[in-house]
Amino acid sequence: MEEIRPQPRQEAFLSSSADIVIYGGAAGGGKTWALLLEPLRHLENKNFGAVIFRRTTPEIVKEGGMWDEARKLYPVIGGKPNENEHIYKFPSGARVSFAHLQYESTLSDWLGAQIALIEFDQLETFTEKQFFYMLSRNRSTSGVRPYVRATCNPEPNWLSYFLDWWIAPDGYAIPERSGVVRWMVRENDRTFWSDTPETLKDEHPASTPKSVTFILSTVYDNKILLEKDPGYLANLQALSLVDRERLLGDANRGGNWKIKPSAGKIFNRAWFEIVQAVPAGGEIVRFYDLAATAKKQADFTSSTKMKLVDGIYYILDATNDQLEPASVDKFIINTASQDGIYVSIRWEKEGGASGKRDSYHIATMLSGYDAEAIPPQGDKITRAKPLASQALAGNVKLLSGLWNEWWLNEMHGQPDLPHDDVMDSASGAFNCLNETGLVIAKNIFQNYRG
Repeated sequence: MEEIRPQPRQEAFLSSSADIVIYGGAAGGGKTWALLLEPLRHLENKNFGAVIFRRTTPEIVKEGGMWDEARKLYPVIGGKPNENEHIYKFPSGARVSFAHLQYESTLSDWLGAQIALIEFDQLETFTEKQFFYMLSRNRSTSGVRPYVRATCNPEPNWLSYFLDWWIAPDGYAIPERSGVVRWMVRENDRTFWSDTPETLKDEHPASTPKSVTFILSTVYDNKILLEKDPGYLANLQALSLVDRERLLGDANRGGNWKIKPSAGKIFNRAWFEIVQAVPAGGEIVRFYDLAATAKKQADFTSSTKMKLVDGIYYILDATNDQLEPASVDKFIINTASQDGIYVSIRWEKEGGASGKRDSYHIATMLSGYDAEAIPPQGDKITRAKPLASQALAGNVKLLSGLWNEWWLNEMHGQPDLPHDDVMDSASGAFNCLNETGLVIAKNIFQNYRG
């Protein structure tokens, strides 16, 4: 039987006593195996249970993914798989489950759960809300002290801010800080840090500090992978500049957490000021790019909520989700209810009979709202140019929110990113606000409602 032994960086991950350990910072560092190995220390405890999360179910079961890797390891030590529920049960009664958190609404599935060990594979793909909510489910009566383990690749989102102390200003990890434990508390959606738990207890007596560390890992740490698949390093080296810097980066410091897409050909993130409040009045529209309705399901359903006041365009909210067609209707209805009846709703009208049928369905579903499909005028770049012009002039501002960072990344990266749904919904909202017809329809709708 082949010996199962962690590699040095994996040993550092597995030996840490911190409440929360986040491992990675580049591709190919043996992160998946580290997560699979962690629960093994508790397999003699019949009451022990661990859950390993990926963002979606397909990511769990894809070729070479987490479930495939578990098949190589867990049966060797007595694990019996339930293929339908994606659970491994061990002779003692201990369990390791594999689950998804595709949407933030999925969190409700875990109400009342008690999970001794929670693991996130590719934590950067989860939202901040998902991560911190699941911490509330990290509790146990099994005798195992509850704890969290996660892996990650660099991504300039909430996680890069969470790990800021371990990352240098140039975007690369600080090797000397790898594995150094810090302490945090969370209050009112803000994270407070200290080098000692005592300081946090004094400053935040109502909160219990948790210990956190980040352990750096790169492909160069994974000698087994490089021996078995020497071409993998060449694959990373062949990536585009931005992806190469993120996933390969520096041999000693890992990937770059702060690198941005170099495109900037249509929009530049520096053009958008982030503001804490917006003035009253004006017209508001939410525009949808309904990718999942008539296009491939792999595309994104994106929306932009935009307000025009005194010549300034304020982006109040943005969404971008991979939704199954059946979920799109529910999402639109829920969002409309949250926005209120005085927010106009628009979406791009697809061509052909199916486009007409989809638009009629949506308009009927939104009865009582100012809702209408808009035929596209010109190609995507042409439609985006008016918004880009106003952004360059400093007339487009973002209301501060958790969506700001990913939205700026998507806009700055156009047209080189694989998806343009965010840009489409933003330019659609802008162009609607500049159509006289929207203001007329709005006035009629308000008079009708009044």
